[in-house]
Amino acid sequence: MDVMFWDLTLMAIFVIAISVFLYARRERIKREGLLLLYHTKWGVKFIDRFGKKHKKFLKVLSYISVILGYILMILMIYLFVQILWVYIFEANIVKTIKLPPITPLIPYLPQIFQLNFLPPFYFSYWIIILAIVAITHEFFHGIFARSFDVKTKTTGFGFFPFFFPVFLAAFVNLDEKTMEKRKNFQQMSVLSAGTFANIITAIIGGLLMILFFTASFAPSGVIYNDYAFGYVNMSSITSVNGVPVHNISYGLLSNMTLQGRLNKIIAGNETFAAIKGIVPNSDQIALYYDSPALKDNLSGAIISLDGKKVASLDGLGSLIQNHSAGDKIILTLFNGSATSNKTITLENSPDGKPWIGITFESQSSSGIISGITNWLASYKDPHIYYTERFTGADFIYNLLWWLVLVSFSIALVNMLPVGIFDGGRFFYLTVLSITKSKKIAEKTFKFVTYLFLVLLLVLMIFWAKNFF
Repeated sequence: MDVMFWDLTLMAIFVIAISVFLYARRERIKREGLLLLYHTKWGVKFIDRFGKKHKKFLKVLSYISVILGYILMILMIYLFVQILWVYIFEANIVKTIKLPPITPLIPYLPQIFQLNFLPPFYFSYWIIILAIVAITHEFFHGIFARSFDVKTKTTGFGFFPFFFPVFLAAFVNLDEKTMEKRKNFQQMSVLSAGTFANIITAIIGGLLMILFFTASFAPSGVIYNDYAFGYVNMSSITSVNGVPVHNISYGLLSNMTLQGRLNKIIAGNETFAAIKGIVPNSDQIALYYDSPALKDNLSGAIISLDGKKVASLDGLGSLIQNHSAGDKIILTLFNGSATSNKTITLENSPDGKPWIGITFESQSSSGIISGITNWLASYKDPHIYYTERFTGADFIYNLLWWLVLVSFSIALVNMLPVGIFDGGRFFYLTVLSITKSKKIAEKTFKFVTYLFLVLLLVLMIFWAKNFF
């Protein structure tokens, strides 16, 4: 039985358990809008004791928390503008991403939208990450508030009974009257404390992810992403498939080459086999060499050569250099699901050394999601194929990966200067501190909130326009 079976089973058990709990405790549950709130005293004593015991330390951290809040707010506004630009002017990226701009964090999100560049997101991930992120977020609100003598009246959990599966949220119910009497900076430190906790969680999760990956995965092959190619001036091309040419254009070259088949393009003293593409703002063109890899349509990660394991680029290069042009080698390839063997005849490269003709061209990210996922994997060699040292390592690693991404994402979104987020009140207090006028602060706060809501509507309209 696979992971999905057990994950769906866990989800069914969880939904039944939550439903039974809500029914059994229905007298203690209060409805606030769409939320069902269950108030408890869990953790109140701990928050009170921790907040009072570490007052001085928390007051020092409050400066870091507020500064971090401003950094995250600025970054979130910048990202929001970037997203707005993409959804309005980059229809091809929107069609690739597929996600609507307002997407709740739900289990199986990558699977539902077929986002193959993201690891799977299971229900078990969702419930574990939600518990870690929500509890630490609210705990920091509570202890920072207590350091300024603002008590936590109750803690609890919130339920969205109209979503499937049941969505949980944690909360701390602060003494709001006392909170409003505190200085603006103190209130701001309490408001930004939740995002501060999320960033700490992301950092710790990231360190654990790197350490776990190093200990649990082994380099087991080489990944290439293109065949060997070179750049030549269009004017240097002298013949195409035996036909002499002079001052050829890209359009004419395309018409003269055989699509989907090998060609013979002579440029100077070199022979090429296919067109890769033009070089923007240049008279150069990229052409594929007539290499063994191209001839044999090589594909998949190279995990061994003549039975000898390949674990690095240097290792692959050394094994190849032990042969000569004309030698036949057997490459074992992995395509993501199965291995296969391919016999390749080595040839000499343009510099006279034996080669198979593969290259490792760097891929530039064009999109916010791609940029974030590449950043999360920046400690791994993109040219190396890794395998688990033990069964289940990939499952744990992906859990940590999602913990980092979700923690950082929530920290960003929560500092958006919109009324429903902590960033909304944080922004209001900032304007109030600058202007000393509640009237100006309230008007500015309302204007910015409505502006972002209108822009979100614009995002949804353009998403629908490009998606359907």
